Amino acid sequence: MKHLVLRWVLSVVALAVAAYLTGFVLPKHFVIDQSVSGVLKMFVGVFVIGLLNATLGRLLKFLTIPLNCLTLGLFSLVVNAAMFLVAGNLGLGFHVEGFWGALLGSVLYSAMNGVLGIFIKEKDEDG
Repeated sequence: MKHLVLRWVLSVVALAVAAYLTGFVLPKHFVIDQSVSGVLKMFVGVFVIGLLNATLGRLLKFLTIPLNCLTLGLFSLVVNAAMFLVAGNLGLGFHVEGFWGALLGSVLYSAMNGVLGIFIKEKDEDG
């Protein structure tokens, strides 16, 4: 349980850093609400991103397998960006404007979560 909460908090930090870094390349395409309520909404936003990727994202990736094969997997980035764009327009502490902001933000967010996942290991059920 402790690892789940830690991963959730670090995902919120990764989302904020992704918004900050995206702002250098595409100003005002990915912004976060810096108020206290905005930060609390970001926790819900991270949950919604995970829920969208686990449900609708997987369904879309399954339906676009032929297109994904033709593009050697690059179309998965488009599906991830679409899920990020949907979550960003729900008013959950961050807002994503346009496809390019969603694409860059989702790539940065996924990369940071991947790096964080290396350092935060779940305990084995056996040990």
